[in-house]
Amino acid sequence: MAEALLGRQADWAAAEVGHGPASGEHPGPDPRAEARAMGEAESMAGRRNPSHRAVPTVDAGAVQGGVRLLLRAEGAALLVFAVLAYTQLAPGQWGRFAALLLLPDLAMLGYLAGPAIGARAYNAAHSVVGPVLLAAAGFALPTQAAMLWPLAAIWLAHVGLDRLLGYGLKYGRGFGHTHLGRLGPRDPW
Repeated sequence: MAEALLGRQADWAAAEVGHGPASGEHPGPDPRAEARAMGEAESMAGRRNPSHRAVPTVDAGAVQGGVRLLLRAEGAALLVFAVLAYTQLAPGQWGRFAALLLLPDLAMLGYLAGPAIGARAYNAAHSVVGPVLLAAAGFALPTQAAMLWPLAAIWLAHVGLDRLLGYGLKYGRGFGHTHLGRLGPRDPW
């Protein structure tokens, strides 16, 4: 980051004397002002003054703000799509849907072997990759499509529901550490 600022600072100085990236063009915001703003932000976060330690509000690697809400809305859309697809693929078979909806959660048993293995097992069962490959198998094996596509729709519905509720893909630090943020009572939604 410092190299980028220093490089831009050199561009800024060159632009002031008419030798910029495109002579006469304004290269962008003053990098010195950006550096001051970063310094103030770091100071407020307690990084410059060790007596004031910052309390992290979001896990590293977790999305926040509007992106987090967008990913949860994406989960809702996936859930709606999967349920609508299931109504077309297996009309009237809602007992099977209800019985299999929570099946991917059996992957949480991987946490009995530790958080890293549990996270891998959970993520394998809660990624969109598995149900999409199952649906693709229905195209590759047309005689099995009537069985595979409804199962893929159920699996996609489960993934969508989990994302909607904030149960994102897990990190190896523990079950509550997800790409959608930390699970728990302080979940801001």
